[in-house]
Amino acid sequence: MQEIFLIEDEEKVGKITRAFLEEAGFSVRWFLAGEEGWEALERGEPDLLVLDLRLPGKIQGEEICSRLREKGSNLPIIMLTAYGEEEERVKGLQLGADDYLVKPFSLRELVARIQALLRRAGKTPRVKKLSFTVEGRELVFDLDRQEVFLNGEKVDLTQIEFRVLALLAQNPDRPFSREELLEKIHGPAYDGFDRVIDAHIKNIRKKMGLEAGQFIQTLYGRGYKFSGRKEK
Repeated sequence: MQEIFLIEDEEKVGKITRAFLEEAGFSVRWFLAGEEGWEALERGEPDLLVLDLRLPGKIQGEEICSRLREKGSNLPIIMLTAYGEEEERVKGLQLGADDYLVKPFSLRELVARIQALLRRAGKTPRVKKLSFTVEGRELVFDLDRQEVFLNGEKVDLTQIEFRVLALLAQNPDRPFSREELLEKIHGPAYDGFDRVIDAHIKNIRKKMGLEAGQFIQTLYGRGYKFSGRKEK
């Protein structure tokens, strides 16, 4: 699954864009501010960056684009600009952005431009294995075989348990509500109680011998998120 970073400070735009890109088959990490987006980029680059040039805080989109190119990164970048201002578009392209869209933009067009950029960049789907560490414990996912290993030992998860854990791991630090997890795992037509997710998480933790907060964090009243240092 190819990974996209979205740095966009408008919550409505960010939520809709992330949801649409995930439906299109991408793994998406969304950042509201330039600082947190840049910190994530320093830890590891995705397959493509969708970047709003106008951001709150000290690090603007222009600076993120400039920093990436100055350090020699070839990361494909689609910038989002407001009002169709020619000067803003030109500046973004001069800084090294590969393409741009003017707000409000078509989500279908965004997906088409992302796919075109990834093809031109020769990006193949991301590696089929993911590896994370927390407090000296290593968790490895084989996405092709739907298997997970903790410190080299295979963990015997059901297919549903694997899908829950893999979904969280493919979107590290992103909070998921129980309702959202239920819909993504079982589909929107599933007529079930959202606390089913709690049972899946409990079983995963028990089988892996996880203590509270290791890899899977409970967000009380909100749901769950995955936390761990991603290994390259």
